[in-house]
Amino acid sequence: MDPPSAAAPPAPSGSAARTVSSRLPAFPWDRLLPFKERASAHPGGLVDLSIGTPVDPTPGAVQRALASASDAPGYPTVWGSPELRASIRHYLSRRVGSVPLTDDCVLPTIGSKELVASLPSQLGVRRGQTVLVPEVAYPTYAVGALLAGAEVVTSDATSSVGPADVPLVWVNSPANPTGRVLPVRHLRKVVTWARERGAVVASDECYVECWWDMEPVSVLHPDVNGGSLDSILAVHSLSKRSNLAGYRAAFVAGDPEIVSGLREVRRHSGLMVPAPVQAAMRAALDDDGHLEQQRQRYLGRRGLLRAALEVAGLRIEHSEASLYLWVTRDEPCMDTVTWFAQRGILVAPGDFYGPAGARHVRVALTATDEGVAAAVSRLVRVT
Repeated sequence: MDPPSAAAPPAPSGSAARTVSSRLPAFPWDRLLPFKERASAHPGGLVDLSIGTPVDPTPGAVQRALASASDAPGYPTVWGSPELRASIRHYLSRRVGSVPLTDDCVLPTIGSKELVASLPSQLGVRRGQTVLVPEVAYPTYAVGALLAGAEVVTSDATSSVGPADVPLVWVNSPANPTGRVLPVRHLRKVVTWARERGAVVASDECYVECWWDMEPVSVLHPDVNGGSLDSILAVHSLSKRSNLAGYRAAFVAGDPEIVSGLREVRRHSGLMVPAPVQAAMRAALDDDGHLEQQRQRYLGRRGLLRAALEVAGLRIEHSEASLYLWVTRDEPCMDTVTWFAQRGILVAPGDFYGPAGARHVRVALTATDEGVAAAVSRLVRVT
């Protein structure tokens, strides 16, 4: 018999990854597969209104900028080119009325989801701390906290949060999935509450250009932050506003000390936006014309879908902005998903976004005109 070894046996291959994944919820979209199959069996085919993937062409100027920068043999910088940083600063000043920004205030990212999922870890959030997220929210806010080993508390009112150690607070306006726009007074209260506790406010503003009934205000605006960027980050994406989801083009802006710290972490991690994508971002950020063209497309689709849903007896709540309608039939959300699937339409169940969404579904505006017309035709035939 061999003597007992003093050393522990090596861990099985992949065990560390399994330990990390065990902290995460099941990937929600896998749950929709049987409903997608059912909807696809409709005689007219599937109309997928479940996800927010843009379907319209990427602006020509952006495509040309990408192509012209395609000879890029060297490494790009994590910070982005000086020209890109200038485009980001000018865009934020022009479109969201930000307080004056310096180069140290902005940083390009490889899409916004990558940043959302990694932000707690990059900020140094640790086990025993708490990340505050909205009650109905994009699931990746919680995923990022769990990856850092932190706890998650869902609340729309900071005053209801107890004495937990909260280093990071997420807000989202316009919101995914509800389309809700937070008023200035609410955002100001969140910023004040966070500053008093030494927390960072991360504002997901990826839908800031997609508003219909109520114009959103950025945390970068002086009406919210009092003229100071202290403790504030704003996350922006070009995916929805410019049809650049496939480019993975986004940026974060705010407190220069925090942004500089993120830049150092990302330099060590090699998180670089490819040079051709940086050139495409500049073209998109410098051109406001395509924003209005895309806005009109979505306004048309929204009007048609909203009217058809109401004719079919569904109720729409919030939805004053973003690319979604927040819809209820006053029943469990999976019953509503089934109701839509029977008509060849796939929608997202509200409980993907937290228990508070359990009686709603999210209906996306990101379908072609033909797809929207087909959905409308099926909905208005409901008796």
